[in-house]
Amino acid sequence: MKLTSIIIVLFAITSLSSCISTKRLTYLAEDKETQIDSLISIQEMQPPYRVQINDLLSIRVKALDQELTSMFNPIGDAENSTATTEEKAYFDGFLVDRHGEIRIPTLGRLKVIGLTLEEIRLKLEEKLLNEYFKSEANIFITVKLAGLRYTTLGEIGTGSQVIYKEQVSIMEAIANAGDITIYGDRRNIKILRQYPEGQRIHRVDLTKISAVNSPFYYIQPNDLIIVDPLPQKSFGIGETGFGTIATVFSLLTGLTILLIRL
Repeated sequence: MKLTSIIIVLFAITSLSSCISTKRLTYLAEDKETQIDSLISIQEMQPPYRVQINDLLSIRVKALDQELTSMFNPIGDAENSTATTEEKAYFDGFLVDRHGEIRIPTLGRLKVIGLTLEEIRLKLEEKLLNEYFKSEANIFITVKLAGLRYTTLGEIGTGSQVIYKEQVSIMEAIANAGDITIYGDRRNIKILRQYPEGQRIHRVDLTKISAVNSPFYYIQPNDLIIVDPLPQKSFGIGETGFGTIATVFSLLTGLTILLIRL
């Protein structure tokens, strides 16, 4: 009788501690103050991104005289016509080096670290008008990030990812990486982000609707997204309550048979 009681207690404790509740798996759950279909206030406009070291920029110069602008533009499109979009970005893009500069054909080095894309465009336009073009040339310059690159590690599809959009939410980034596994801790998503003075770790709880108003809801280039495992993974018993019960039942059945034979 005592053995039976011990087995029942162990069974209950193991079952309760091993299965993962739906609250830990649900994304952007409404709180008590948020009703279904209610309007969620949009967070304030994100400040414009300021270029960091290792960013890859895509720069194009257009004007009435296409022959003159060709010496400022990369020629990778002709040389690597069979390359993928990401490969073209690698060959044609302008990498921000450790000095915070990019090298542009004919123009040479240009300091861009800490500037927004619009500030870089205006800086290029001023330099070209002063040194190579007249205002009548109608030059048109575009400066963009050559894809938003980030890396994922942990209980999520791991590896380097690229999304070709101006703005990417962490939800889009996670979906693009293949979603978080059932063992991933959605309440404590870590984002390792680089700044001019170094790197910082930020945290986001994706199980709450308030995450959409987090200043880190939108990712930035070179972000590292880390998803730690839940404690249940170390138990190795079951992902769901049913799975846990089935596994524990099998173990207890084997143990009971062994005890009877003894």
